Amino acid sequence: MRVVIAPDSFKGTATAAQAARALADGWRSVRPHDDLVLLPMADGGEGTLEAVASATPGTEMRLVPGCTGPDGRSVDGAYAMLPDGTALVELAFASGLPLLEGRIAPLTATTRGTGETIARALDDGARRLVVALGGSASTDGGAGLLSALGLRLLDADGRLLTDGGGALVQAATADLTALRPPPPGGVLLLSDVTNPLRGPEGAAAVYGPQKGAGPGEVAHLDRGLARLATLLGGEPEAPGAGAAGGTAYGLAAAWDARLVPGSAAIADLLALDRELAAADLLITGEGCFDRTSSLGKAVGESLHRAHRAGTSAAVVAGRVAAADDRAHTLLALTALAGDDVSARAHAPHWLRRAGATLAAEAF
Repeated sequence: MRVVIAPDSFKGTATAAQAARALADGWRSVRPHDDLVLLPMADGGEGTLEAVASATPGTEMRLVPGCTGPDGRSVDGAYAMLPDGTALVELAFASGLPLLEGRIAPLTATTRGTGETIARALDDGARRLVVALGGSASTDGGAGLLSALGLRLLDADGRLLTDGGGALVQAATADLTALRPPPPGGVLLLSDVTNPLRGPEGAAAVYGPQKGAGPGEVAHLDRGLARLATLLGGEPEAPGAGAAGGTAYGLAAAWDARLVPGSAAIADLLALDRELAAADLLITGEGCFDRTSSLGKAVGESLHRAHRAGTSAAVVAGRVAAADDRAHTLLALTALAGDDVSARAHAPHWLRRAGATLAAEAF
């Protein structure tokens, strides 16, 4: 029997790669001779880098020491170089909100470290770039990232702007003459966000408060993003332009980057359709399976593709809040463990138990 094991992460308890391994270990304890294909999934947010690297043979994980973190402190960046020359960069790795460690920096947080990571990938010969945009700490419209690639934003006196979305209101000139060109294979941005760059549904208004911005700071950031759009042009009103504090807009305007749904792009990158076509069963999963799981999430994308391929499917979730008639089996860790606390505290154990349960019930 051939089984594709393609879970998303179980947030706070197991990464996608850890979940896939635990499910596989449980399955093999019952059916040791089956052919298991592990494809940890992601939707373009945190964990995308690990998921793709662990599921793609020949991928090289490359550290980029000494990058600029969101608050200016030095952090390590990283990217994955896939065998076809595609470099995968996860914005949250060098510019993510958790790197602030509880401090808030709504006006000064920068994406510069992600730009430094991209610069290294280009130096190393990347022919195509994929950027996972989830988890950003900043609302700088990607200005920090682009500055690391050669963009010069100047104020009315010809001085370089400091980093952070709060400085953008002072921008008078955008000098792109030294901006590095994009890789020849183009740039894909992974995100399921549909917000425009600015306005009441824009990056500052919707996501600024999550990054510590009060009402006055939200208004200030929104004006800065509007100023950046005046200088760079492009399509600030395009759906998704507000992803990652407007980084999607900045890369689209300066590098003609294309925004695509994260879970679908990751599934394509991992050749999920090809694997499902040769499989008898898909096992997917996530922390909470509910009615939103089919709305752009990795689990919903995997189930959709299994249904299209005519492959049986099972879902393992930390807890289940809604059923899905495409799943032949729906198994909750809370049901196996008896309560949510135990399910979360010992997630790998219960994931192994779930894998064994599914194997015991396999046709």
